[in-house]
Amino acid sequence: MDRLSGKIASVVGAGQTPGATIGNGRATALRFAQEGATVLVVDRDGDSADETLEMIVSQGGEGSVLVADVTDEAQCAAVTATCVERYGRLDILHNNVGIGAGDRGATTMTTAIWDRIFDTNLKSVMLTCKHALPVMRAQGAGVITNISSIAAVCSMGLVSYKTSKAALNAYTHALATGNARYGIRANVIMPGLMDTPMAIEGYVAAGHDRAALIAERNAAVPLGGHMGTAWDVANAALFLASDEARFITGVCLPVDGGQSALIG
Repeated sequence: MDRLSGKIASVVGAGQTPGATIGNGRATALRFAQEGATVLVVDRDGDSADETLEMIVSQGGEGSVLVADVTDEAQCAAVTATCVERYGRLDILHNNVGIGAGDRGATTMTTAIWDRIFDTNLKSVMLTCKHALPVMRAQGAGVITNISSIAAVCSMGLVSYKTSKAALNAYTHALATGNARYGIRANVIMPGLMDTPMAIEGYVAAGHDRAALIAERNAAVPLGGHMGTAWDVANAALFLASDEARFITGVCLPVDGGQSALIG
């Protein structure tokens, strides 16, 4: 029996940055579809979203694409409205959108950088949830999973990214406690060092040696001395979205090879 059979899932950020590996959002959309969900593939990059859908369909899955910039409230409202219009309900909302490029330390931070990162990493989630919750409440069930980062709890110099992810954890906790009575679960996944295009390609484009970068990141991971992959995040998301996790809400789940466990 497929673990998400009959479920309707919206994966926001289901495209990806170009690169040799697969991104968290695309991998999650594929895993959901492999386990029987019909997936609304949401991304601001229509071509990348189309690629994800093609992969889903080629594996026998079902879904459709919605091009949306989720920093805009009207487009966030359209995510839920489109799910309901096309499929009649929304069972799973998976928020994968996040950025860190351009971030900096506290004394050199600008309001433009701060606002851009918070709009993408936090406001977008608030807006997609705002419009999904009434539908899920009426259904008496729903699952929301938000992708944070171990940056929320680990030391790092990128102030806006870290702070936005810590705020995302707190926001999701509020969602979980405020919506449990409606049968809605809300959880966070905190990826650690992952071998994904977003994590690697930006540094390479800025002049970092790819092999040296990968070796440095691998060495920082306690479990096996190797970064995780998007499939590690996707499998955690699949578990949290499934009925296997029916009694789990308000959790911040590290998927990081033990890196956050080194704190203290």
